[in-house]
Amino acid sequence: MATPSADGPALEHRLYAWLLIALIGSVAIQGGVPAGAVQRIVVNILLGASLLLAFRVAQASRAMFVVAVLLAAVGVAVAVLRATGEAIGEAEVRLMSGLLVVLGPPAVATGVIRTLRRSGQVQVEAVMGVLAMYMLLGLLFAAIYGAIDRLGGDPFFASTAPATTSNCLYFSFTTLTTVGYGDFTARSATGHTIALFEALIGQIYLVTVVSVIVGNLKRRTPPDG
Repeated sequence: MATPSADGPALEHRLYAWLLIALIGSVAIQGGVPAGAVQRIVVNILLGASLLLAFRVAQASRAMFVVAVLLAAVGVAVAVLRATGEAIGEAEVRLMSGLLVVLGPPAVATGVIRTLRRSGQVQVEAVMGVLAMYMLLGLLFAAIYGAIDRLGGDPFFASTAPATTSNCLYFSFTTLTTVGYGDFTARSATGHTIALFEALIGQIYLVTVVSVIVGNLKRRTPPDG
């Protein structure tokens, strides 16, 4: 499998751009489109594409990339099975979505480190990479909250609001960004603890990783001649 560095910076730039676009699309559809069969399938297609793109920017081995392809295919299959019958429950769909997301952050982190080492300076690809990691973290915690609601027995939220995909996503990103509107709160101690860790990760990530990367952003110097 060809690697981004072998194919040139232009391909690497496109991979990061498509990764960010796929993640933005996933968040927009989960948050703005009512839950349903088509929505679940489209979301898992986008999450599967994000996983493949993350492994590409990480320059994963062929074997690891095959594993990513299989996971992406299973993710779409689970969403399709959920849409066509009762053999697959909502909890399984959310767990599969979480599995598609959980491998993304380490893969993107590997890709960003490789990009920094290759270029010797911070360029726009690294910025897109750290932003993609931030969105992946929000999606991952949203999937965790949804899985807790479905598998834990009691409702996840203390209010009467259901733990829909949209509500979990909203709660996750307001927690990650430490906005904390307060309209949704976790019911259990487990939920409180996970939300606390998400808030800490989000705040530390913004004031360290993102600020350092953006603060050192440099334009790519065109080759001579």
